[in-house]
Amino acid sequence: MLELKSIDAGYGAFQALFDVNLNVKAGEAVGVIGPNGAGKTTLMRVISGLIRPTRGSIGMEGVDVLATPPHRIVGLGIAHVPENRRLFPRLTVEDNLKMGAFMPEARAKYAERLEVVYDLFPRMKERRAQLAGTMSGGEQQMCAIGRALMSDPKLLLLDEPSAGLAPVVVQQVFELVKRIRSGGLTVLIVEQNVQQVLRVVDRAYLLEAGSIRASGTSAEMLANDTVKQAYLGV
Repeated sequence: MLELKSIDAGYGAFQALFDVNLNVKAGEAVGVIGPNGAGKTTLMRVISGLIRPTRGSIGMEGVDVLATPPHRIVGLGIAHVPENRRLFPRLTVEDNLKMGAFMPEARAKYAERLEVVYDLFPRMKERRAQLAGTMSGGEQQMCAIGRALMSDPKLLLLDEPSAGLAPVVVQQVFELVKRIRSGGLTVLIVEQNVQQVLRVVDRAYLLEAGSIRASGTSAEMLANDTVKQAYLGV
C-alpha cells in the first residue's frame, strides 16, 4: 500500500532522515520505534506532505505521493494524527471532527463517519459541545484520532499517541488502536513506548539517528538484543 524508497529529508541544512526504506501492506499495523530525536516525526511529516524529502520516492497504492499537492494527500487515503494532537482548542469537539471531513469526498459521508467515530469513542459523543482545549489529554487524543477517521482513510498515521498521557490512559489508547485495526484499517504508528507498541503491531522498524537500524516482526523485535538492551531494559 505505502512504499518509501531511499528517503532523505530534513530542515534546511539539517538532515534528519538518511536513505530510509519502508513499506506498509494493506491491513497491516506497522510500528516505527526509536529514541527521541531519531527522526520519527520527520518521517510522518514526509509521508503526509508537511515536508518534502530531498531525495527518494513515496508511493501510495501506485500513486506518486511526491507529485501530489500536500493538501490533496489526504484524498489518497492518508490521515495523520500529529504529535501533541494539534486540535483547535477553542472549537467544540464536533467542530474539530468536522475539520477532518473537509475534503469533498468526505463531506458526502459526514453523517455516516460521525456515527462511526461516536461509536468508537462514546465519550466524544457525550462531549461533542465541549471546547476541545478543556478536555483531558486522553480525551484530546481520542478527538484527534476521531478527526483523522472522519476522512475515511485507508492508512492512519499515528505520531506518538501515548506522549504525555498517564499509564492507564496509554493502555486505553493502545486498546483503541487494536479496535481500529480490527475494522480493517491499515496503521503506521510511531512510538517511544516500545513494549506497548510491539504488542499491537505486526512488524516494526527501529529508527536511530535518521536511519533504519533493524526491522522485523513484533516477536523478532522483542527478541532483538539491541532493542532489548536499549528500549526494554533487559
